[in-house]
Amino acid sequence: MDLGIKGKWALVCGASKGLGLGCAQALATEGANVVLVARGAAALDAAVASLRAACPDVTVLGVAADITTPEGRTAALAVAGGPGAAFDILVNNAGGPPPGDFRAWGRDEWIKALDANMLTPIELIKALVDGMAQRGFGRIVNITSGAVKAPIGILGLSNGARSGLTGFVAGAARSPLAAQGVTINNLLPGAFETDRLKTTMAGLASKAGQPVEAVMDSRRSAIPAKRFGHPQEFGAICAFLCSVHAGYMTGQNVLADGGAYPGTF
Repeated sequence: MDLGIKGKWALVCGASKGLGLGCAQALATEGANVVLVARGAAALDAAVASLRAACPDVTVLGVAADITTPEGRTAALAVAGGPGAAFDILVNNAGGPPPGDFRAWGRDEWIKALDANMLTPIELIKALVDGMAQRGFGRIVNITSGAVKAPIGILGLSNGARSGLTGFVAGAARSPLAAQGVTINNLLPGAFETDRLKTTMAGLASKAGQPVEAVMDSRRSAIPAKRFGHPQEFGAICAFLCSVHAGYMTGQNVLADGGAYPGTF
């Protein structure tokens, strides 16, 4: 299937590894020019080099910046022809806040979580949607978490901040933008093989006094698919949501969790 995004410009945040990199790889494979943003320069350079080698017919650029800061957003948006002028696709993604007991979190911890996982995506959406609407095409995918539907106790900071973004998107996606060719959707990962999963599992293991591998085995066994997801298959879902074929999908929360969520809706 031709996704119809060849030659489009995509901005992918948190793209040096994990789910962000999986999305960048899928978009570049489909012919989109991709700007990868991440804080770690070394990992970012490696990701850019690998993607350029795999997809020589597209432009792949890297911006080493903290997307959660105004300076980082300015640097990222300036890459493709001015402040967001050329971006047709936005994949919002930022590292989740640390696990822990909500009793230990003060205002500073909450503000940091909100900045990364709610306010930064909103700022990037604000910067790009009008240009997308003028061109009649825009795709925004926010990588949130399966915890938005089924909260995880030790991830209260993430549960709260990402749920706030989900509420915002529910309204923004149904604004006049929907009639101007701009879609905004959330992609909710369950347990995927990423550094984030390892950190979460380590926290659960510490709390339970069990070996990390035992906790991971238990988590796998609770997933109907009996495995963790791969970033590449997550990226393929993201690429479809960014395609011309997904123009009638907006304001949706797309869950990719191997069947772990037990609800009907």
